[in-house]
Amino acid sequence: MDVKRINDHVSVSPQISPEDVASIKAQGFVAIINNRPDGESPDQAASATIEQAAHDAGLAYHYIPLGREGISAQMVEETKQVLEGSTGPVFCYCRSGTRSTTLWALSQAGKAPASEIISAAANAGYDMSHLAGHLSQK
Repeated sequence: MDVKRINDHVSVSPQISPEDVASIKAQGFVAIINNRPDGESPDQAASATIEQAAHDAGLAYHYIPLGREGISAQMVEETKQVLEGSTGPVFCYCRSGTRSTTLWALSQAGKAPASEIISAAANAGYDMSHLAGHLSQK
């Protein structure tokens, strides 16, 4: 697993396997957000498989897939609710971590200056500068 820490509350990663869930739990995460739609790649674990592994490990699991249809206000709101409702660090994943970082960034709009959101993402290796206009709005 290639876990990229955005801040104390959120980390992102490329695709995980059910076997990774125990390590995610051991690292102190309390929830997993899956931002990858099922069926993008024949080698990816199905959402239901990861969900079962998460529940078996005692982790909350949230499926907020971001596919070709693009980002919706509902996805951003769901992400925001999960992050705000979490009692500890949240682990988010997709194919590369970019979609997870994008949804995290948009969920933070209005809560922190755009420059801070962009900087936190950049420190984790993700360029969110193209979202600057959106991040400046609530």
